[in-house]
Amino acid sequence: ETERPHRHAVACRLLRRDGGGEPRVRVVEGALYRKEIIVLDSKIRKLTLAGILVAVAVLGGLFSIPVLGSRCAPVQHLVNILAAVFLGPLWGIGIAFAASLLRNIAGLGSLMAFPGSMIGALLCGLAYLYTRRLGITCIAEALGTGILGALAAYPVAAFLMGLNPASYTVYIIPFLISTGVGSILAYVLLRFLLPKLR
Repeated sequence: ETERPHRHAVACRLLRRDGGGEPRVRVVEGALYRKEIIVLDSKIRKLTLAGILVAVAVLGGLFSIPVLGSRCAPVQHLVNILAAVFLGPLWGIGIAFAASLLRNIAGLGSLMAFPGSMIGALLCGLAYLYTRRLGITCIAEALGTGILGALAAYPVAAFLMGLNPASYTVYIIPFLISTGVGSILAYVLLRFLLPKLR
């Protein structure tokens, strides 16, 4: 096949960090009549996606349900599962922490958001890391938040928030409802989204 003029030939330009090192962004132009392709470094992509997920979780706090001093936010559990699938368990914990912190600063959440979201993020992140099965990941999120997160919320409510919960199991039902809604939303979304991304 005859090559087109030089302006259509493959041209690569590497934009390096200050002081050299590995390229951060690679811009591929032309690629024999193809459009320009921009490939971001994986860390930049992950940071960008993490920031978007934190924003979604914080804004989702506007739709929280106040129950027994806690504010149940189904969107947070949806975000936990998205983070587990696209980023991994450590990123998921970081996103849950950042979102919980910002929700508390904005008055959209309580201190119980920390154990409620971070434990679920850890378990569903590990579940997807080792099984790659969406159903198991959603169940892990529901159990991590609905059971373990609810139990961990009791001392937070009693000793840090000055509340007087009736028992250490009082948050299990509302946490299960919240994480159940978020997990179902995540399952439905990813069942349609994942096949298109693969």
